[in-house]
Amino acid sequence: MTEQEKYMKEALNQAKKAYEKGEIPVGAVIVKEHKIIARAYNEKEYKLDTTRHAEILAIQKASKKLKSWRLQDCDMYVTLEPCSMCAGALIQARVRKLYIGTMDKKTGACGSVLNLLKDYTFNHKVEVESGILQKDCENILKNFFKELREKKKK
Repeated sequence: MTEQEKYMKEALNQAKKAYEKGEIPVGAVIVKEHKIIARAYNEKEYKLDTTRHAEILAIQKASKKLKSWRLQDCDMYVTLEPCSMCAGALIQARVRKLYIGTMDKKTGACGSVLNLLKDYTFNHKVEVESGILQKDCENILKNFFKELREKKKK
C-alpha cells in the first residue's frame, strides 16, 4: 500500500462516518510531515449549514492545531473532488497538495466542471493528484445515493 492509499483510506473512514449519519459520504484528512493532523467528514445535514463540508472542517481543525491559517506544508486527502467553495479554501489556506479519490462531474472545481486550482492566476497554486482508491471512493457514494433513492420510493 502506498502512502497516498494509506491516507486516502483514512479519508474513506471519515466518509463512512458521514454515511452512517445520513450525510453525503465525503471524508478528508490533512497530513503534515507524514502525520495526520486533522480529520473531518460532511456535516451539512446534521448542522443545517451549507459550509460544513469535510474539506472546510479539516482546514479549520488543522489551522487550530497549527495555530495558523497557513497550511503551506500540508497535504489534503479527500474522497470526492472539492466544490468551488472548498477549492477556494484550499487556495486561501495555502495547502501544498490535494489528493482526490474520485472526481465530481456535477460540482467539481478541481478539473471536472471547472478548475480553480489550475486555470486561474491566484497567489497560490495547489498541486493536484486524482484517482487515489478511486473505485472505493466511487462505491461509497454510489451506494449512499442508491439507498437514498430506494428510501424515497417507499
